[in-house]
Amino acid sequence: MTYATGHHTVSAGAAIAEFVNTSKRYGEVLAADRLNLRIEKGEFLSFLGPSGCGKTTALRMLAGFETPTEGTILIDGRELAAEPAYRRPVNMVFQHYALFPHMTVAENVAYGLRQRRPKMAKAEIATRVAKALDTVRLGEFGPRRIWQMSGGQQQRVALARAIVNEPKILLLDEPMAALDAKLRAEMQMELLSLQRSLGITFILVTHDQQEALSMSDRICIMGKGRIMQIGTPRELYDLPANRYVADFVGRANILPARVRTASEGRAQVELSGGLAVEVTAPFVPTPGAAVEVAVRPEALRLALAPEPGVPALAATVTHMTFFGEHIEYLLAHPVLGAVQVMLPRQAERALPGAGVGARLHILWDPGSGLVLGQD
Repeated sequence: MTYATGHHTVSAGAAIAEFVNTSKRYGEVLAADRLNLRIEKGEFLSFLGPSGCGKTTALRMLAGFETPTEGTILIDGRELAAEPAYRRPVNMVFQHYALFPHMTVAENVAYGLRQRRPKMAKAEIATRVAKALDTVRLGEFGPRRIWQMSGGQQQRVALARAIVNEPKILLLDEPMAALDAKLRAEMQMELLSLQRSLGITFILVTHDQQEALSMSDRICIMGKGRIMQIGTPRELYDLPANRYVADFVGRANILPARVRTASEGRAQVELSGGLAVEVTAPFVPTPGAAVEVAVRPEALRLALAPEPGVPALAATVTHMTFFGEHIEYLLAHPVLGAVQVMLPRQAERALPGAGVGARLHILWDPGSGLVLGQD
């Protein structure tokens, strides 16, 4: 079995790591709640969620810095829940890099190799350090001190120090959080290219949804210590399982509705206020049931007047935000409240003079929304 991700194709079935009913308690706090997850060899997996959701706890258990309270962890088929960090085929890049400022770049990269027993030959250490620095495009920087390196260069030193040990899994704990937006975008692409060239399994912890969506083969959405949904970026964006995922991955209008009719893959619902619309239904909801419908802002359209046969909501523009390639509108509906619509610049040109205070029609094309399951 394989799955295409938009980045590359990963063969499922060859698990490099696995959480099996894994939980972690800190006193009365349940930080990780019965995690069950297979991580495939060579994939780029992200744990995504807000602070306190359990994503860092999962990473630290995998690294060996925390021991599960219940359940187990397998790495390359071996049970390692009680195995110390230094005996695991895993390396970690921390948010603040944890580099030694009194050492040169090359000495930092060589540090882990020098701790090995039996001792590794100096010539072999030098060869592997040079290769690791070349891999992260820092081949000429070995003699420099850490304080002479920029933030992006320091991150690459931390990566070189991690990959020089040839781990089977590389763990990344929000490694780009300290970088500015432009450098972060550049480093995301560099990191993705590095992962593809090395073929190592990368596991990233982040609260940045754009970072996870742009880099990952699969994303594990975490909430309250639990795995809320696992899937490719496209699956999570197009088919969120519940309100939590829809609200966290991208932006969504989440509207109350009642089911009129339902069949496999489709349902007709009535939004609060009486408008009947056709939506996607990943499951067959019960007719008459109260549900929530998520619709992405870019799936809606705006017009000065209704279009024949297209359901429409009359609403008033309260805010307009210019983003260059698109405009974001916030509109007020008397029953549904605030509704967000995102339009490309070309579509905006069809709305001359439609600024704040204008009365517009929100057009709902068939299948634009999605019936959400329970959290």
